[in-house]
Amino acid sequence: MLKLKSQWLALVSGAALLAGPVFAQDSGPLLDLLVRKGLVSDQEAEELRAELAREAHAGVVSSVSGGKSTTNLSISARIQAQYAGLSTDIDGAAADPASTSHFFLRRVYLGLKANLVKDWSANLNYDFAGSTFDAAFVQWKRSDAFVLDLGFRKAPIGLDEWYTSSSNLRAIERSPVTRYFVESNNGRRLGAGSYRTGVFLGGKADNGVFYNVAVTNPERDESSLGVAGIGNSTNNNLAYWANIGYKGKAGEVAYTLGASAGFLPDQGGTVVGAGDDLTVYNVFAEIARGGFNLQAEYYGSQNENGVSPTVDASSWGFSVMPSLKLSDPFELVARYSYVDSDGRGVNLSDGIRSAPGGGTMDKMEEWFLGFNYYISGNDVKLQGGYLYGKSKDTPAGGTAKAETQGLRSMVQVAF
Repeated sequence: MLKLKSQWLALVSGAALLAGPVFAQDSGPLLDLLVRKGLVSDQEAEELRAELAREAHAGVVSSVSGGKSTTNLSISARIQAQYAGLSTDIDGAAADPASTSHFFLRRVYLGLKANLVKDWSANLNYDFAGSTFDAAFVQWKRSDAFVLDLGFRKAPIGLDEWYTSSSNLRAIERSPVTRYFVESNNGRRLGAGSYRTGVFLGGKADNGVFYNVAVTNPERDESSLGVAGIGNSTNNNLAYWANIGYKGKAGEVAYTLGASAGFLPDQGGTVVGAGDDLTVYNVFAEIARGGFNLQAEYYGSQNENGVSPTVDASSWGFSVMPSLKLSDPFELVARYSYVDSDGRGVNLSDGIRSAPGGGTMDKMEEWFLGFNYYISGNDVKLQGGYLYGKSKDTPAGGTAKAETQGLRSMVQVAF
């Protein structure tokens, strides 16, 4: 099986070199066939499709920078248009918050990559929808096992957050537990992940082991002001990250296992910068066989004085997401997520994007059931689904409840 798989991958790669951009555009059906035959996993097919796209871009876009060390310049872009129709009901409230019913551009990415001599490259990706950076770093790639990035990119923590590109999200948005742990600190969310400026070292070995370590600024920031800033009394410190995992295959089952952790000094407590530290950790697993895929992950934390100046918080949560391709273009997906803030507090809007707020509670959960229609892999796809979320109990131990439900849909085009 390994020999046959290698032959197929060699055939695909060789054809890409000969046919260039045309093959990269038309490779979807062949890659889908390899997935159905069990010769490659969904993730391997996506990685190969992305690599073919990068090679195609590099082959057709020449450098115009004038730099003598630039060998080529590649351009990429992605547009995600969404609709969210969500309403929230707060148990016992005199009036519920206004419902969400809106079309919007979720992401409008424009990316540039310049390949230079001696294994150096420069990468820039900007989101015009959010007026934020997605990546801006210089890379030195000595080998697949040693890749050094200097600049701005995501910290290596989480399956949903770090290992999965936003172009590959099966449930349209990242899970509530991911958003609660990594989105910006608003007094409830932890802000422990996502985008950081620093030094990142990672790689993967031939035996399936992959690793990442990073030393970054402690704060999460995506704005041009924040990226260019020189720090202040609340964030003149360094955060430390580590990730290790293994990607392998047992018969027809492909699997990925991983664990990661981050230590963020002065980023804990009820007021950021008051000297309280935050530690987060994560374990995840993904298994795939043919058109079936299952992803699961767990987050935990230790937040000094995260509830009050005298009470720590150990917020935690998990997510489970199975999906099944019924045919080449059509896939069903379901997800369950749970968050326990351990007294720190969580709002429905903290975990469910675009949801009207339901007040500060202690716990929340979400059920999502949807579909993906792959017109041309992840390059052109339609997504839709129904979600139901519930938060309950006050951080102080009282009884309360709020519910949100509705529809979310998205169309994506990447090129």
